Amino acid sequence: MTTPPSGPLDFTYETRPARVVFRPGASVTATPGEVARLALHRVLVVCGGRGTEAAQAVADALGDSCVGVHNGARMHVPVEAADEAVEVARAAGADGCVAVGGGSAIGLGKAVALRTGLPLIAVPSTYSGSEMTSVWGLTERGVKRTGRDSSVQPRCVVYDPDLTLGLPVPLSVTSGVNALAHAAEALYAPDASPLVSLMAEEGVRAMAGALPDVAADPGDPRARARALYGAWLCGSCLGATTMGLHHKLCHVLGGTFGLPHAETHTVVLPYTLAHNAPAAPEAMAVLARALDTADAPRALQELAGGLGAPRTLAELGLKEADLAPAAAQVAAESYPNPREVTANGVLGLLTAAYEGWEARVENA
Repeated sequence: MTTPPSGPLDFTYETRPARVVFRPGASVTATPGEVARLALHRVLVVCGGRGTEAAQAVADALGDSCVGVHNGARMHVPVEAADEAVEVARAAGADGCVAVGGGSAIGLGKAVALRTGLPLIAVPSTYSGSEMTSVWGLTERGVKRTGRDSSVQPRCVVYDPDLTLGLPVPLSVTSGVNALAHAAEALYAPDASPLVSLMAEEGVRAMAGALPDVAADPGDPRARARALYGAWLCGSCLGATTMGLHHKLCHVLGGTFGLPHAETHTVVLPYTLAHNAPAAPEAMAVLARALDTADAPRALQELAGGLGAPRTLAELGLKEADLAPAAAQVAAESYPNPREVTANGVLGLLTAAYEGWEARVENA
């Protein structure tokens, strides 16, 4: 049960209008109508290699309104992949883009929108949450850059729980924890607000409750729908707030060191929360309430590990020699975080995540 905020209220809340369609089968039954509503007649469908079948089903439903399917999405959106997709869109005379798939596909769709100004419709098949934000990311020469631009905010998001039924359990778990990271970090963002806190708490409760059921029965449509509902709320929190240490860590580990996105979020999140906990007691209290625990970082670590998720950065391919350079890169940039970011502090956090230590709340 949520409780009203205590103390004086002083906040700013801004979110861009986004249309959401949420129902089973919506990817093929609703997407054509959303394309028509935006008066689009030549849309390019983009996806990744693993999502080609779902993307083709959407393209078939669009009929003559679709000018092709481009399956060039890649993790962390390399600038070369973005360049290629933009060229395909321009060559086809596309007047819109439909991104079908996980964060990589939606990220590619955003890159097309950023470069061309074409309106974007997102049809997510994982729990990444990127579809609810105006955040874009591109990786060039081993560095991942992110920014915010209203042009990349999808005009409509079509949530179809049926699309997630085939999502493998390991990816379902890590994608779900990725969504939890969005809500958790939003709770202590400098532009947090009571509405964000409400969405974050409900999103964390929904996702954390759904993931064990998804793991036990991946074909359970009700569990899949609850997880996707949680992902929507968690993504909305990310879209309304500023990212901090956790997301910066994951961007560096992914963009520079090539670690997989959702799995990196899953390993790092408990350690980032434990590191920040002394400086963000109210945020930790909300997380603890949503997770029905007295120790949110530890509970998240046990939730993910108990469902078979990777537990260490070493498992993901990071080398011990990478720890210090990664910490230095993270500490060298300025971004908001409730606790001061130092190279030594980040190195300690990364070392714990590399070794797989128990996530323990530190002294600030």
